Amino acid sequence: MARIETVERLREIITDYGPRGAAKIRDHICGQGGAFIARSPMVLLGTIGATGFEISPKGDHPGFVEQRDDRTLLIPERSGNHLCLSLQNILSDPRVGLMFLRPATDEVLRISGRATLHDDADLCERLPAGGKPAVLVIRVAVERAAFHCVRSLRRARLWNPESWDATTRISFGRIYAEALGQADLQETFDRLSAESDAKLY
Repeated sequence: MARIETVERLREIITDYGPRGAAKIRDHICGQGGAFIARSPMVLLGTIGATGFEISPKGDHPGFVEQRDDRTLLIPERSGNHLCLSLQNILSDPRVGLMFLRPATDEVLRISGRATLHDDADLCERLPAGGKPAVLVIRVAVERAAFHCVRSLRRARLWNPESWDATTRISFGRIYAEALGQADLQETFDRLSAESDAKLY
């Protein structure tokens, strides 16, 4: 297997378009980017730090991420699995990457910057869901923003129902039962999990 080890070799394979290729990359969120965020119900948060590299999905009502200005975003943290892997990473290394998605839209908005964590009561209350304030807020200082072309999502046919497989339901009860060596845990955990998911808010 031929291994690529230099930028020069990489650029022999993938052409460098120079200034033209990088022209879409900005140090702030443009007007179209802001409109995209305001209508996006999903962002993937990438972090690296004490727990390794993590990608954490954050989803809520469209526009749940607040844009304070063209270089500042506020992402509410909701109650989840309590592992805090991404949040711990931010404390040790503030660099983050964001990927905003919108249903039936093939463009993706990519943002990178530096994050800090905040638990101001007024800030958490301003970013509620289901009448509950955010647990805390992730503030992202934007350093780079760009729209990704449509090719990846279009090739995946992500929003085309005709390409979808049958829905998969993961049994977390089975995962915990196997990990903890407690076979009787599976049914109970899956039932409690389903009940919790049914009353998300």
